[in-house]
Amino acid sequence: MFRSMRRHKQQLPMSETEAILQQNTSGVLSVIGDGGYPYGVPISYAYKNNKLYFHSALSGHKIDALTTNDKASFTVIDSDLVIPHKFTTLYRSAIAFGRVR
Repeated sequence: MFRSMRRHKQQLPMSETEAILQQNTSGVLSVIGDGGYPYGVPISYAYKNNKLYFHSALSGHKIDALTTNDKASFTVIDSDLVIPHKFTTLYRSAIAFGRVR
């Protein structure tokens, strides 16, 4: 259903992806917002039993968007080390796709 990573050799095993989700506490929840525009919001979360739980108010842009379309992605950045002299970044992240309820 979802695209494969373009740089598939850099894809982490599921166990490392889950470790990133377990060890961190914040990420960016991306939904389809007003007028079909993407809306990404930094948010606190917890990960337990293969589920993400988000800290949230009961109303607002995010809730309105999820009421219209429950599909979302969630990104957690585990590390981001810029190496200027090599013009590269050592980067570890996890992205989850799913439906929010």
